[in-house]
Amino acid sequence: MRPALIVGGGISGLAAAYYLHLHGIPSVVVERRPRLGGVIRTDVFGGCVLEAGPDSWLTEKRAMLGLVDELGLASEVIGSNDDRRRTYVVVGGRLVPLPPSMRLIAPANPSELLSTPLFDPAAKLRMALEWFRRPTVLPDRSVADFVRDHFGQDAVERLAQPLLAGVYGSPPEDLSTDLILPRLVAYERRYGSVLKGLFKNRGQSSAAPLFQTLKGGMGALVRALRRALEPASRFVRDEAVGLRRSKEGWTLMLAGGRLESDTVILAVPACDAALILESADPELAQLVGRVGYTSSVVAGLVYRERSFTHPLDGFGMLVPRAERASVAACTWVNTKFDGRAGPDRVLLRAYLAGPPDAPALGEPQGRLLARVHGELRQWMGLVGGPSRGRVYRWHRTMPCYAVGHRALVERIASAASRHEGLYLAGNAYDGLGIPDCVRRSRRIASVAARRAATLSPSSAGQQ
Repeated sequence: MRPALIVGGGISGLAAAYYLHLHGIPSVVVERRPRLGGVIRTDVFGGCVLEAGPDSWLTEKRAMLGLVDELGLASEVIGSNDDRRRTYVVVGGRLVPLPPSMRLIAPANPSELLSTPLFDPAAKLRMALEWFRRPTVLPDRSVADFVRDHFGQDAVERLAQPLLAGVYGSPPEDLSTDLILPRLVAYERRYGSVLKGLFKNRGQSSAAPLFQTLKGGMGALVRALRRALEPASRFVRDEAVGLRRSKEGWTLMLAGGRLESDTVILAVPACDAALILESADPELAQLVGRVGYTSSVVAGLVYRERSFTHPLDGFGMLVPRAERASVAACTWVNTKFDGRAGPDRVLLRAYLAGPPDAPALGEPQGRLLARVHGELRQWMGLVGGPSRGRVYRWHRTMPCYAVGHRALVERIASAASRHEGLYLAGNAYDGLGIPDCVRRSRRIASVAARRAATLSPSSAGQQ
């Protein structure tokens, strides 16, 4: 059996290789960067554990726990400190807490709208009247249109925009409601009112922590996958530049040579996959290339505890675009997870997002850290500067699930189905989070293994 070819050494590629390995199928993972893991990276500096990319996963997404258990990491899983889970929004340069029962873009307890200082009386009345909406079924529209329709423009600017910018990296005008807020769309169709839906289903939330991570950081997941794959997989540092069909299967063209296989999995951003696919199927390449992307910057800053005049009594803060700031969100890492900072150390993780050519992507680290610190000092009353700082730049790593994205993905799947042995993995299609990537890669590995059994009947017993 020829090894499967996997382009991309991020979580999607590594998970695909791992699940193929469980089916008895070896693989070759092609990664152009010197480090595996994609956007997952954990560094220890200044006495702190800093995540350069995602810092956790949503507990409710069960695909992740299955992988963690299989890799022997179950004892390393820790949950977020949800008894301290409070989120602030910057309004007029001040930190204002979100309602405690906040669920996405509305509270599960509607009475909290009356007491929140986020909105003026007119906006609160507009939101309260949402309770009386009648059920309706509407076509997909942007998150901004959905929220404006239900709660008004103030809710777009002070809730939807900052909440989603920190997660998806895109403004609400560019995001599909059907994909980003499916539960709220279901409430709209059943109850009419999102507030009513949240209130009636408020008791369904789990007692488990909202987020989970690993004690040593998310990088431990990458290391465990690498160890599990070492007997069966080979890692090649090279760049895939093209793909073409051959009599024997597929030929993957690299900058430094070529590889042959019956199975190819492209586990790279859609913009990179489109370039590789151009030589094999221009129509499929064009469809895949239509997935848009944003870029981001993560800045980690270490402070002394005595530098803070504002209590670190929450998971962090969100910054609406109306504040005209660089920082879109900031996590108070010490509060969110235990064991992330040493004695008398406070770790803040600021997030900046923007278009692929965002100026912050090229700004010198010292200047960028000074600008981020200046904004945090204004909002949090900092009386001292950071003792350490580090910047990570992620170019075109966050796909934009725009209105019509689901239909686009269906067209991509239809076009890709013409090619036996070719699979598209990654977060560009049907889920941004790490568990979503793991779930898709696991499904792809199962399909590829079934096909491999038909090509090589002697391997059927390995399933």
